[in-house]
Amino acid sequence: MIPISDNIFFFSHKRPIIVYGLIGLNLVIFLWEIKLELSNELTNVIYNWGIIPKQISAAFIELLTGNFAAIIIIFISLASLIVATFLHSSFSQILGNILFLWVFGQTIEKIIGYRGFILFYLVSSIITSIIQILVDPNLAVPLIGSNGAIAAILGAYITKFPQTKIYSVLPLIVIFIPVEIPAFFYLFWWFAQQLFYGIGSLNITGGVNPPSLAYWMHGVGLIIGAAFMRIRK
Repeated sequence: MIPISDNIFFFSHKRPIIVYGLIGLNLVIFLWEIKLELSNELTNVIYNWGIIPKQISAAFIELLTGNFAAIIIIFISLASLIVATFLHSSFSQILGNILFLWVFGQTIEKIIGYRGFILFYLVSSIITSIIQILVDPNLAVPLIGSNGAIAAILGAYITKFPQTKIYSVLPLIVIFIPVEIPAFFYLFWWFAQQLFYGIGSLNITGGVNPPSLAYWMHGVGLIIGAAFMRIRK
């Protein structure tokens, strides 16, 4: 099932420039990742800037035991909470995330404004990343992608417009059937499509985004988005 757009109309000439910008930025960075893959440099970049719970946990333990040099690693790790949001491990992951950002993000941005949306996007991603670290502090494989932020956007959208019809297409081999589906359906479809994010994977030695509990904790973003929209009321 592929979402295309919703049927919500706003009497506003403001364009969702943050959504456009985020989509553009994600695509540019992914093209850069492909270039790095061709030069065998991608693995090094992912392991330097991806979120590695074991590395971050170890740095905090070192700091607590009096090794203040660990502060440098902690600062770099905190930066990775943002940088990792814009790194993706496969064609299916980047396409799935920007598609959901395009369909559901535009409406949310028009509701909360430019500044509110970019803040919501980044904070949601950071919080879900922190939860992933806490859930599996010994995970030594990088976690990357905007899954947490996209989940938060979807959670906010469904809370605000649960019955809104989403214009979608149902691909059947070579035939694409247009259909209208309630937004709430995509709460379940978002989880289902995560299973296909390994399709078209980039070559990253050692792997990335293992199907562990820590990886699936980005689903907490749905709760974050829903809570945000409830509080905003």
